[in-house]
Amino acid sequence: MSDSQVIVAGGSISGLMAAREAALAGLSVAVLEEDSEIGTPEHCGGLVSMAGLRDLGLIPDLVQNGQIKKARILSPNSGFEVGAEKQKVVAVDRRALDKQVAFQAQKAGAEIRTKCSVRSVSDNVVKTSDGDLTFDYFVDARGVSSIINRDRNGVLQSAQYEVYADWIERDTIEVAFDSQKYPGFFAWIIPISAQKGKVGVAGRAINAASALKSYMDSKGRHSIIRKVYAPIWVNGPLKSFVQGRTVIVGDAAGQTKPTTAGGIYSCGIGGLLAGRAIAKAQKSRDDRLLLEYDRNWFAIFGSEFDRMLLARKLLERMDSKTMDDVFAAVSKEDLESESGEFDFHSAAISKILKKSAPRLVKAMLGNELRRLFESQDKI
Repeated sequence: MSDSQVIVAGGSISGLMAAREAALAGLSVAVLEEDSEIGTPEHCGGLVSMAGLRDLGLIPDLVQNGQIKKARILSPNSGFEVGAEKQKVVAVDRRALDKQVAFQAQKAGAEIRTKCSVRSVSDNVVKTSDGDLTFDYFVDARGVSSIINRDRNGVLQSAQYEVYADWIERDTIEVAFDSQKYPGFFAWIIPISAQKGKVGVAGRAINAASALKSYMDSKGRHSIIRKVYAPIWVNGPLKSFVQGRTVIVGDAAGQTKPTTAGGIYSCGIGGLLAGRAIAKAQKSRDDRLLLEYDRNWFAIFGSEFDRMLLARKLLERMDSKTMDDVFAAVSKEDLESESGEFDFHSAAISKILKKSAPRLVKAMLGNELRRLFESQDKI
C-alpha cells in the first residue's frame, strides 16, 4: 500500500491544477488518470481568454491554436455577428494545455499515473487498478460522470467531431440555435486552423450523432477525422464542493458554464483554489479551512453562474420563432458596446436582453401562447 497526502482522481485541468498547487506547497500528491494519455479524450471546445490562461499560470503561446476575431450567432431565420478581438479569445489545443499543467504539477513534485482507474474510495483508502493507496485528502476530478450520479436533470448529450471542411473559417466561431433540432442548447463550429475545426451539437433528449450529421450535411462537403461523444452538465455548481476530506473540482463539481458548458477558466480556478485550501488545511491541521475553497470560488463565480442559469431557463422556454424575433432585435450598436469579458459573459447577455426588452417581452408572450395552444391540442 502506497501513501500520498493528496490523491487526485482525474487528470483534467481542474485536477491537475489542484495537484500543482498542493505540490507547490510541499504536499505529496498522486494524480490518477484512467485514460492512457493526459488530455484525451478531448471533450472540450477549447475556448478561453488570454487573460484567463495567464490567471491560471499558463503560457498562452504553448497551447493556442489561434485568436478568434468574431462569432456568428444564428437562429433558424435570423442572426448576428459579434467581434471578439477586444476580448482576446483564443482556441486552445486542450491536449497541449492539460499537458502543460501536468508538467507544472510534476515539476512541483506530483506523481502522475495514467491508465490507472479508481474503483472505490472509503475512509482514507483508494482502491485502484494499480493497487490500494492511502491519503489524507481526496480530490474528485472525475468529470461529469461523478455529478451524474447525483442529478441527471442537468445532463445533455453531445457529439463533437474534428472535421476538415472549406466552410470552417480560420478565425470565426459559429453558434446555431434551433429549438427543434437542439432543444436547450445549440450546434457549434470552433476553428483549429484554416479549414479544420471542432463541430458539435448538444441538446435535451436528442440523438446527438444524427443531429450533428444533419448539421454538417447542411454545410457542405466535409471529412471527419475524429469523433467524441460525451454528456455535458448545464445545471450549475453543487451547493458545496467539500465533503469531509473529499474535495470536488471541475465538471464533477458542476463548475462548467450553464450557457455553453465551457469550463477551462472556471474549472481551472476551482482546482487552483482547492489545491491551495487543502495545503492550508493540512499545514494548519484544521479541515475547516477547506471551506475557504467554497467561499473563494463562489465569490468569483457565484453571481455570474446565477445569471447564466437564468439565461438558460429563458433559452429552454424559447421556440425557434421566439429566437428569430429576439435575434432580430439585437442591434450592431448593442453588440459593440456590450461585448463584455469572455470568461464572464453573462453581464453582456443581460444588457443586450434589456436593450431589446420590449421586443423580447412580445416574443416571449407569443412563445408562451404557442406553448399553451400546443398543450391544449394534445388534451
